[in-house]
Amino acid sequence: MDGEADVVGGSRGLPEITTLERLARLVSERPGLHVRYSAGPEADAGSVSTDGESGLPLPGLSVNPLDPQPWWTRPLEDWLARQLCQYRHLENEGEERFAWVLRGRLVGRGPDSEPLLADVEPVARLAPSLLEEAERRYEERFERGRLP
Repeated sequence: MDGEADVVGGSRGLPEITTLERLARLVSERPGLHVRYSAGPEADAGSVSTDGESGLPLPGLSVNPLDPQPWWTRPLEDWLARQLCQYRHLENEGEERFAWVLRGRLVGRGPDSEPLLADVEPVARLAPSLLEEAERRYEERFERGRLP
């Protein structure tokens, strides 16, 4: 990823992805990636997520998958925008929280059926400009909040 114009050095030693196009390329090249909103890999190292309602520890970190489902026929960038926006509110639930991409071993599902990962490998940090691009795309191409 180094040397590409839309990937710059990120904080905490992670490369930073700045466009949906580049994120789509990364997801296409490396299946099994997820996004997490937290204080980052260092803060999450050796910890697990907690079910907020019950207080129970979960067997891994809560994440949102970046690979599209087989039924998805729209552009990958649309899927990514949706996935990034679904939990973006978590970015505001504490100091120094940001979106980062990771992979790991699936160890279960959380209370919202979200994947829970262990043996996490940090991959990249998502730039605020990418998240803003995702928000714009999501607003333009989806009927936010519409139920089936």
